[in-house]
Amino acid sequence: MVLDKGIAKKTAELLLQINAIKLEPENPFTWASGWKSPIYCDNRIMLSYPEIRNFVREEMAKQVENLYGKPDIIAGVATGAIGIGILVAEALGLPFIYVRPEPKSHGRQNQIEGSLESGQTVVVIEDLISTGKSSLNAVRALKDSGANVKGMLAIFTYGFPVATTNFEKEEVELHTLSDYEHLIEQASETHYIKESQLNTLLQWKSNPQQWK
Repeated sequence: MVLDKGIAKKTAELLLQINAIKLEPENPFTWASGWKSPIYCDNRIMLSYPEIRNFVREEMAKQVENLYGKPDIIAGVATGAIGIGILVAEALGLPFIYVRPEPKSHGRQNQIEGSLESGQTVVVIEDLISTGKSSLNAVRALKDSGANVKGMLAIFTYGFPVATTNFEKEEVELHTLSDYEHLIEQASETHYIKESQLNTLLQWKSNPQQWK
């Protein structure tokens, strides 16, 4: 759920500027899932741009405080959200931990890196939501360790219905700075894409799994 339309469009504009989000309807990308897609998103690129990462940091920190006050800990989902999670934790003056996809196979076999005590309140930071599977895997690991997960805040979501269903099923509150709807609106208004490309992008969103 996007909380502020202006911030959503500004975030989309900045991510397009640095090619953290690429829109190429004529030359679609192939995702790891095998889906063909006219969009590719790598929000980690924004870490290389101080002004943009500071914008994202400040807006995410504001939303964490507005939604949840100050939790005990900020958690990032490895690996994509470790960087932005640290920035948000720093802005709020809070401890930071991160969650691996699975426990390490050696050493202490940690899945959660950092100090977490049972009962502590946690807000999870994520960079991108597609189906939500990996994000919710991190939430389950935190809950299994006794954390009180208040919710998740991500930079961007594709807005797939399957993600909405998955988050509702796990009873996890999700908010994002921006989403596919506001991205396409911003790209169209600024003539980043042509009208013919707009139609393709809208068609993909209606049925991404079957889109060719």
